[in-house]
Amino acid sequence: MIEVQIVGVRIELPSNQPLVLLRERLGERHIPIWIGAAEATAIALAEQGVVPPRPLTHDLLCGVVRALGHNIIRVNLTKVEDGVFFAELLFENGITIGSRASDAIAIAQRAKCPIWAAETLVEEAGVVIGTHDEAGNEQTVGHDDEAEEREVRQFREFLNAVEPEDFDK
Repeated sequence: MIEVQIVGVRIELPSNQPLVLLRERLGERHIPIWIGAAEATAIALAEQGVVPPRPLTHDLLCGVVRALGHNIIRVNLTKVEDGVFFAELLFENGITIGSRASDAIAIAQRAKCPIWAAETLVEEAGVVIGTHDEAGNEQTVGHDDEAEEREVRQFREFLNAVEPEDFDK
């Protein structure tokens, strides 16, 4: 398993299809996952630290889990089949529950737990997004503001050139 982190939620134009972009925590590959509008909103709100006046479904689920005395300790993205991503929630007692990847990501944010992806999933769906500058020089991906802006710019350039069909095997 490879630990991944959320880069952000974006809208792919011209289709207006939302997607969440994940990146290997210790690598260069990114995993774009096309998701529904409700899940995109839930992930984006949590990413921005916005707490809605009434709990969203993902907030409710996490609240119920805590009220029952359990914790979600990890989210695993397990596989991708025909462009559909599968995931599971892992509880502290070892129980796993199947989930859509988008829901699992939104829940991971609220449960403040790590997200891991199967190596085969990263190999199949992972892409390296423009790691060279305009002059062709190798760029390092860091976590400072400039590196983050560069990563977002490169991601936008990537989105302008990619279609969902590009990920069909």
